Amino acid sequence: MGEVQELQLQIMVQEDKEANASEHTKDVNQSPLPRARNWKWWLRIALCTVFVLSGQAVGTLLGRLYFNNGGKSKWMATLVQLVGFPILLPYYCISPHKHPTTTGICSKPPSALKLTSVYVSLGLLIAADCYLYSVGLQYLPVSTYSLICASQLAFNAFFSYFLNAQKFTAFIINSLVLLTISSILLVFQNDSEGSNGVSKGKYALGFICTILASAGYGFVLSLTQLCFQKVLKRETFSVVMDMIIYQSTVAVCAVLVGLFASGEWSNLNQEMDEFKTGKVSYLMVLIWTAISWQVYGVGLVGLIFEVSSLFSNAIGVFGLPIVPVLAIIFFHEKMDGIKGISMVLAIWGFASYVYQQYLDYQKLKTVNIKD
Repeated sequence: MGEVQELQLQIMVQEDKEANASEHTKDVNQSPLPRARNWKWWLRIALCTVFVLSGQAVGTLLGRLYFNNGGKSKWMATLVQLVGFPILLPYYCISPHKHPTTTGICSKPPSALKLTSVYVSLGLLIAADCYLYSVGLQYLPVSTYSLICASQLAFNAFFSYFLNAQKFTAFIINSLVLLTISSILLVFQNDSEGSNGVSKGKYALGFICTILASAGYGFVLSLTQLCFQKVLKRETFSVVMDMIIYQSTVAVCAVLVGLFASGEWSNLNQEMDEFKTGKVSYLMVLIWTAISWQVYGVGLVGLIFEVSSLFSNAIGVFGLPIVPVLAIIFFHEKMDGIKGISMVLAIWGFASYVYQQYLDYQKLKTVNIKD
């Protein structure tokens, strides 16, 4: 999840677009409206959604597989969530960088000091967030972990309300409530089933760290949006990619410092030798974990750019119930009626959010006709 990092930056881009659009439609409506959408837009949304759902599911399961087969380094588990960002560099280099600005924001570029402060602060927050996620994944069953993470949508909404003046409709609120209840149901159920072979103290630690990580993720999303609006004040492709790459670089450096300062690096050779399925499997698990989270990241960036950060987060939360199902298949975790109810609520909450998008689209068409 913390992998998400890189994409979070994109958040602002779309929200800035909406904010600019609203300046020109105040006489029609006080809230920003989405731009027109055709089949190509829906195809991009569908492709990005597949990237988010598949990348998140595979990355989470491989992370659990790492710990199940003898992996012990929390810092290494954190590093693979972040270190794959260079996969974006070829696209960054060959792209025409022609994403247009919406209403011609001609502002003075921020100083190097401001830019450095933004990249460093967000990078450090992301590194800490990913580490908390790693602790949670190490000590919790996959199903418990993944559905606690659903609370990140509610946290994102909470922080967006205070930092980004986010306005909610009845359908969006309904979606947030349902998704939150969905995660709570499974949290209580899994908590009653046991601690997956770890002590109660470690189980509690994993639970707390996952909650804190989800809250931190929501905060980073909202803070990133605020940085785009108040500091960067530009919404070009190159600015967004700069944010992703520089912030990821800072996060990776911070994790590497943690890896060496903790002394865990000295045990990695032994860890690889003792990995239950062999050295090659050890390397493949780490490599594909990194790739999976970058696939997730690419999809998340796309959704943020095309719709909004809250929508991208809703898609991520919608995919969380998929992980427990896969955990039942691959890790033989228990399935019961409460998990089924939780998944239904998650789908219902997601459908509620999508319906609000549909209503916004209809409103946009009405405004265009009047114009």
